[in-house]
Amino acid sequence: MKDLDGRGYSVWSALLTSFLPTRAFAHASDRGHVLLLPTGYYLVGGAVAVAISFLVLAQLPTDWLDRFWRRRLPLFTLDDGARTAVSLVSFAGFATLVASGLFGSRDPLSNPLPLVIWTMLWAGLTVMQGIFGDLWSWLNPWFGPYRLVSRLFGVNEDRAWRLPNWIGCWPALVLFFAFAWFELIDPAPDDPARLAWAAGLYWLFSFVAMLLFGYRAWNPAGEALTVFYSMVARFAPVERDENGRLGLCWPGAKLFAAGPLSASGIAFLLLALSSVSFDGLSKTFFWLGLFGINPLEFPGRTAMTGSGTLGLVLTFAMLAAIFLLAVWLGRLLAGGDRPSGHAAGLLVWSIVPIALAYHIAHYMTALLVDGQYALASLSDPFALGWNLFGTADMAIEAGIVAGAESAWWLWNIQAGAIVLGHVLAVLVAHGFAARLNPVPARAALSQFPLTLLMIAYTVFGLWLLATPTIG
Repeated sequence: MKDLDGRGYSVWSALLTSFLPTRAFAHASDRGHVLLLPTGYYLVGGAVAVAISFLVLAQLPTDWLDRFWRRRLPLFTLDDGARTAVSLVSFAGFATLVASGLFGSRDPLSNPLPLVIWTMLWAGLTVMQGIFGDLWSWLNPWFGPYRLVSRLFGVNEDRAWRLPNWIGCWPALVLFFAFAWFELIDPAPDDPARLAWAAGLYWLFSFVAMLLFGYRAWNPAGEALTVFYSMVARFAPVERDENGRLGLCWPGAKLFAAGPLSASGIAFLLLALSSVSFDGLSKTFFWLGLFGINPLEFPGRTAMTGSGTLGLVLTFAMLAAIFLLAVWLGRLLAGGDRPSGHAAGLLVWSIVPIALAYHIAHYMTALLVDGQYALASLSDPFALGWNLFGTADMAIEAGIVAGAESAWWLWNIQAGAIVLGHVLAVLVAHGFAARLNPVPARAALSQFPLTLLMIAYTVFGLWLLATPTIG
């Protein structure tokens, strides 16, 4: 397919063509090889590891675990002035990327917009959030412009429209579903012009909502990426208190400082996990076989729009139903007096380590290969022969994920991430179970159904990594 650049196109023609059906470009998360390894041993070993962690934790004193999670190491303080400056630079970079999507190369491996959004932002920054804390609160492209506009025009958050209390984060959930649908189901999510319009309109919509309802009110309720990233950042060993002081803690310790999530928060976390799981499932020979499709003659994403939408909804609905059933059964076994909604709002935080582990495992190959393309494209965002950062001519080492040795290392890292994520999830769930049921025996009983769910999900995740998929 001949590479076309958009420099000679008018804005109106770019608008029209960006919404026409186009060729579905290769998505960043696709896996190009099948891991032919003795996966049965890994499936059994992963399940046993999660089960043993439950048995060990059930024997530990509750007060010992509580003291363990409370340990902190204070560091230094950062103020919001630096945060505003970083956000303004981030907004300038975002605007440049949108412009490159509209007027730069149409090749998704040469244009930086799809590479930055799908590889560096969605795949890479999620992992960084889980390691270094809430970087997104500094990098998001709304905070700086909002502070600037507020000062120039005297915008006062105290006089903004009030969001009703019942709204929770339902707006963010709807927008995150749209984000997941665009990434997983849309015929051409990597098309630069199509993605530029989607990203630009989303930024504008969110910015107007912030002006109407206030930044502090809209962000935790309606900005999907902020809600997602803030949940992931609760796992990180780096924290920042209300005074701006940084500190270190154990991974997952901040989850215990969180209160119970509302129904919308529970649904949001489960949607985040189920969407990544469905991304892997939708590419398997098993899934395609359900619809009578020969994976060796894949008809393209356009032909799978209906089945993909149905699968995304069903995956979320099934995970939510099984999770709520596990919480209800645990409460029934333990004989607790807390309502199931309260228990579910606390125990759902144990999903965060699992979601982060799946993210690492699923997008690892994309980060290793497409991350190199992203670095190269950023030096020449408009395909004009620039070399702004000295990376335009860098050699892309795609072979880093090819071959038997690479496959062995990748598989073990991915499988290890999934098993470790579920073990940590059991640890987090045990802490909340002890809070809900002070009697140790009842706490262990209440956690038993949820542990069975985590064991099953461990096996499912390892199977997704090993089963044949389309390239």
